[in-house]
This record gives sequence, structure tokens and C-alpha cells, in this order.
Amino acid sequence: MIPKTHIEKQLTALSASLAPIEPKVFAWAEKNIFLKWGVLSRSKFHCLECTHVWKPACPNTSSKYTACAACGGKLKMQPYNQVRFREMDYCALLQTCGGFQVVRIICSYKHMKKNLTPTYFHNEVMQHWISPKGEVRTLSLSVNVFAQTCDAWKFYSCLEIKPKDFALNAKYRINPYKVYPQISVLPVLRRNGFKSSVFGIAPQILFTALLNDSIAETLLKAKQTALLQHYLCRPNQEIKRNWQTVKTVIKNGYKIADLKIWEDYIELLRYFKKDLSNPLFVCPENLQQAHDHLVKKKRELLRKKKIHELRLEIEKAQKKYRSDKQRFFGLLFQDKQLTISVIENVKDFMQQGDDLGHCIFTNEYYAKKDSLILSAKIGGQSVETIEVSLSRMQVLQCSGEKHNPSRHHKQILHLLDQNLYQIRERMKKRKKAVADQSR
Repeated sequence: MIPKTHIEKQLTALSASLAPIEPKVFAWAEKNIFLKWGVLSRSKFHCLECTHVWKPACPNTSSKYTACAACGGKLKMQPYNQVRFREMDYCALLQTCGGFQVVRIICSYKHMKKNLTPTYFHNEVMQHWISPKGEVRTLSLSVNVFAQTCDAWKFYSCLEIKPKDFALNAKYRINPYKVYPQISVLPVLRRNGFKSSVFGIAPQILFTALLNDSIAETLLKAKQTALLQHYLCRPNQEIKRNWQTVKTVIKNGYKIADLKIWEDYIELLRYFKKDLSNPLFVCPENLQQAHDHLVKKKRELLRKKKIHELRLEIEKAQKKYRSDKQRFFGLLFQDKQLTISVIENVKDFMQQGDDLGHCIFTNEYYAKKDSLILSAKIGGQSVETIEVSLSRMQVLQCSGEKHNPSRHHKQILHLLDQNLYQIRERMKKRKKAVADQSR
């Protein structure tokens, strides 16, 4: 994009004046952002870090990690043997320039091959320029638009200024694995509570929030880092809506064991018209027990007093639910006895909630437009409930009985991850059909 406005021309000129990233930053990235790998080939362990080769004590070993006797590194074993291996990750460099906070995103590759020391490739792919008022503009390399990933960078291209709405792009939210420890930040960020850690939050997102959002500033200064991360990183969080309750939590120094369960619990307190500023209610000693008690109480109330109304509600909700989610009906992912399918009837939400002690029916998860609820079953028996964000194509929740992961949890996540593309395809078909009708 050609810079047109005064700020775009200013940022392009400032970007050109930045010093190239020093080799010591790349050397730090090579040591700190990559794992050390090993591979089992022809009954021998190969260290892909130092080229050491040795025979294991047990040739049929299936360990995920092993130690290299030569370099002393803890090696993660590659799940399959091949000629070449590659790892890619991001790191960030925090600098200031011309009164702006600059977040420089570096994409690094590690190329590995048996009997050869690894080689590395580093390239700066984005620069986020943040003003003291919290306004952000990004310079970025071009990407291959036909690739299946959003970060298929064209490394031969130049950094170009992007439009204001680039903040809505998935590339903007790329979160670097680590931040180079020698940092330089604006004084206003220090004033607003930032010290040195970004707490697993993308620096550009954290900084813009600290400059624009008093909630983020308060959470950071109160050292409620888990709440801050939840607030800035989770798409369906309710921190702003429950802000008065959150302030009660901060005041009483209460540590929330599970933020998602706590938000569901607050929603139940609101349903029963409890005082949401009373620490006796909002800071329970046993969160899971208090949550389950209110779920059971609400369920019994609905069943005893509104059986007929509930049936009418379900019928009405079913029509709306079918209208919103019908395009996903029939999706079924299977791996041996494990099956994952979309919950197609509102009454099944009630059954799923009863079987696993969840609040997906009482809190009307079927009415969430951005969420798709699926049921994981083993031999026809429900073992976990899954909530997928349709806008981000991310798993928001995946839990078994009483919100605890089942013994099939990893298998369920793996199967779902392999088949997320089917959900995405159904969404694309829907958009195409709507576009055809509008013509």
C-alpha cells in the first residue's frame, strides 16, 4: 500500500530510519525460542542439535523425550522419521522511535537434518507502531494469498504500511513466543503499569489496551494477570459486563480457580438476582461446588415450575437454533469408538448438561451465534462437551464431567483439530449461497 496520509508517510520514513536488527538478537532467538529435537532412525537416536548418534537401551522405545549424552540437551522426539525437519516460531523486539512504541516481529526458521548441525533463517515480518494515545498502525511483508495459512510470508517483499483495519486481520494477532529481554518502552506505558513481562499476551495487543482501556490498566496494576490475559485474549469473555464484580474480587484478593466457570457462576448469580458486589457470593471458597449447586437449583426450578413453558421455550429455541446452525447439522468426526458430532436439538443440550453436569442448557449456549457446540462420545456415551468459536475457528472449551478433562481429552482435541476445516467449509458454502441469493 502506498503511504498517502501524513501519518503513513511519517511512519514509513521512521521505519526506514530504524537500525537493522543486531545479530545478537538472532543468536538469542536461536537459543531461546526453539526446542531441541531428536529422531529415532534405524534403531538409533540422532540428536538434531549436535549430530550425536547412539543406540538406545530399548530399541522399541516410544518416549516423547530423551537426553543427549553429548550436548546434555533434553530432546523432544520427532513423531516420524524423514530426511529434513523444520521448525518455525516468532519472537519480538520492543523499541521506541520518534515518540512511538515499536513492536518488531521476527519470524525465525530452524532447519535440521541428521548428522548436520541446524541452520537458521531470520527475517523481520511486521512492525507495529503505537502512538502514546493508543493508536496503532502496522507495516508488514506481503503474504501468499493462496496459501492455507495466514503467515505464508513473501520474504523478498518490503515492509509496507497497512490500512487502519489491519488490526482485524489474523496476522495482527500473531503472538511471539518470547520477547527479547533488552526492551525500550514509552514512559506512559511504565506509568500505566507495564514493567517487563507481557504475560503471554501479544505485545501490540497489551500496549494498545494499556493506553486505551482503563480496565486493562487496573488489572495489570492489581497484579491480576490471569484476568488480564483472559480479558485481552478470550473472544467471549464477560469481564467488562462483570466489572463491578471483578472489582470486588480484586478488593478481597480472591484468586479465581477457573475463569470460565466463574463467569458462568456469576451469570447464575445474576439469574437468581443475588448481590454481585457481595464477596460472600462472588468469592466462594469452593467455586466448582458453588457453581454446581446453582446449576442444580436453576435446573430444578425450571423443571418444577415451568415444565409446560419450558417445552414451548425449547420448541421456539429449536426453530431459532435450526435457523442459525442448520448448515452444520450432520457433521460427524470419527476415530474408532470416538465420535464427535454437532448437537442438533435444544433438548439434547439439556440431556448433555444432565449427563456431564454442565450449564450448556441452563446458560443457553444454543443461543450463542458465534459458538458451535459439539458432543464427544465413546460408544454412544457422552464424555466431553466442546465449544468452538466460529469467527476464530478456535476451541473455547472442551471438558468432561463437572468441567474436568476426560481420559480421552487429547484424542478428542486431536480429532477435532484434524477436522476443523470441515466446519470452515460449511461456513464458506453458506456465505456463497447468501451471496448468490443477493444477486
